[in-house]
Amino acid sequence: TARALDAGCGTGFQSALLAELGWQTYGVDVSAGLLAVAQRRQPDSSLALGSVEALPYPDARFDAIVCCGSTLSFVDDPARAVAELSRVLRPGGRLLLDCEHRPSLDIFWMLASALTGDALGYGVPAWEAWRAVAARGPLRLAYPGYGLLWLFTRRELTAMLRAAGLRPLRVWGLHSITNLIPSTVLHGERVPRTLAAAYRALRRLDVALIDTAPARALANSLVVLAERAQPRA
Repeated sequence: TARALDAGCGTGFQSALLAELGWQTYGVDVSAGLLAVAQRRQPDSSLALGSVEALPYPDARFDAIVCCGSTLSFVDDPARAVAELSRVLRPGGRLLLDCEHRPSLDIFWMLASALTGDALGYGVPAWEAWRAVAARGPLRLAYPGYGLLWLFTRRELTAMLRAAGLRPLRVWGLHSITNLIPSTVLHGERVPRTLAAAYRALRRLDVALIDTAPARALANSLVVLAERAQPRA
């Protein structure tokens, strides 16, 4: 049976999907509490406590890897994490990765909030919000409700993947249209019924446009399918 790794598996949502598809499933996460939930959900999965930046597996161990939930945006050293993912992936194996993206519509909402006395509750000063819009190079930003997050442009992410020997095959833009509503509003304790209905409608449109250039340009998250390069003859 082909082996798949859920890197940053959390409560095992992705691991369960992989198992349903017939993969021999492994998972790794830094949280023992989340791993316990994942083990109850998927008792046949092989789970390990560890960091994506130092994976506890030998080289070329896996045929496929998923690293979702913006795991790459939470680690201290994203380039090292990508190199580790490549190391444990066999040549020709596939990686599905998502991370926080910039620019995005939500970053512009953050700037608008900062310029209006934090009307939307992002809690970010104007200079930092502007830095998120205009910065060059990978950016780490304190994001409301999530702590420090790395935000990458598509070019930066592609360069990091290629440096690790991974070839991007396809890129999707996730949460582009839904960001017409500020994330701080959607993350509130109570979302008004009319706003929830509007979000559901925008989500359907988001799904329809996920594979288009505008979605990739303004998405809150980038999703990348990449392949580990085959060794040269």
